[in-house]
Amino acid sequence: ETPGLAGGSTWNPIRGSGSPSLAWPRGGRGPLCCGDMSGVSLGAIPVVGRGWQGPIPATAPPAPPSASPLLSSVGSRPEARGVGEGAVIFAGAALVTVASQRRWAVKRATLQEGIANFYDASTGVWVEIWGEHLHHGYYPPGFKGTLEEHRKAQVRMVEEVLRWAGVPEPGSLGAPKDVLDIGCGVGGSSRHISKKYGCKATGITLSSKQRDQAEQLSETAGLSKSTSFQVADALQLPFEDNSFDLVWSLESGEHIPNKPQFMQEMHRVCRPGGRIILVTWVHRDLAPGETSLKPKEQRLLKRISKAYHLPDWCSMADYARIADNDLGLQGVRTADWTANIEPFWGAVMRSALRPSGWLALIRGGWETIKGALVMPLMNRGYTTGTIKFALLTGTKATGGAAVARRSVKARGCAPPMPPAELRPRAAALA
Repeated sequence: ETPGLAGGSTWNPIRGSGSPSLAWPRGGRGPLCCGDMSGVSLGAIPVVGRGWQGPIPATAPPAPPSASPLLSSVGSRPEARGVGEGAVIFAGAALVTVASQRRWAVKRATLQEGIANFYDASTGVWVEIWGEHLHHGYYPPGFKGTLEEHRKAQVRMVEEVLRWAGVPEPGSLGAPKDVLDIGCGVGGSSRHISKKYGCKATGITLSSKQRDQAEQLSETAGLSKSTSFQVADALQLPFEDNSFDLVWSLESGEHIPNKPQFMQEMHRVCRPGGRIILVTWVHRDLAPGETSLKPKEQRLLKRISKAYHLPDWCSMADYARIADNDLGLQGVRTADWTANIEPFWGAVMRSALRPSGWLALIRGGWETIKGALVMPLMNRGYTTGTIKFALLTGTKATGGAAVARRSVKARGCAPPMPPAELRPRAAALA
């Protein structure tokens, strides 16, 4: 087994105290028994991740018989001991880096599998009760209506988002010809936009069952030639640069763990002059002086995230900063439509409480039932202001002024507070 790093009795790489030396990690197994470390640096080697399972025990078992004679001899010479320890630190740091990257890859794969399994289980139930649109409806003030009217409100949401974002009318100059729908569900938005504009629409989802159902519904609607669907990762879009003139994401960003990389991919596949539209669940913007949400707000989001397989939440101010500062999108605008979706979750809960709803939930299995049990928490999040239903749009710069592609190291959101020039817009969202 490979030895790790420890230091006498006190060395801690986070505090930078003590003198490191060769030893075995906690439990005496594996290279270095660590969690997923975040923002930690060993010497000049950055280590990415979260947590640390230290301190490491002071005592260590004897070195294995196969320990390198060269390392032993180097470590025994006083004039060379610093070099030997430096080499060990470097090697150990490299092991930590590799281990933490592998751990993140597994965590991401697990998240993706959880999302896919959730929608594989629940999509059929949703479509049976609510139809082909797997998203909120858009409601006028004082709305009260039947389930059919709620379904019409879902179609209205697509129309209102297109209108708000300034997408040209069919037949007008600049009307979309190639659309990407990220997190397409069973293709409701893709088909609506394709039919409205006579354009080609491509949808991606993590759920193979959603893809299959999307294809079947398009075939039934006579839109199989103008729409296509595939299983793909929004963080690694399988398309060439500058492929689409409208990149659309309606209620899928909340499932994606690396928001900067997500937006970078949207930007990459968007043509110069093309439009990006993001509609997503976010937490409220932080007030001046706040560094995080209140504990009770964090607990609420954690419970929702567990049921719906959501990574860390961010605010629309975070998204706006990425769009403005990192990507250089032109004409960035944001909006808060929380009030416009207010009747939605109550209607969903009422539909689940009907006998037909209970039977559908049972057929959907435990994943679907867990999602249903959390619906009151979503409603609470909106009514208390912890959760916002927010929009962002902007266009990709033209004139060959390519925005430099930046190394995206963040795993979740951008930092919580926007720069000063964005705070007036952030305040408008609160």
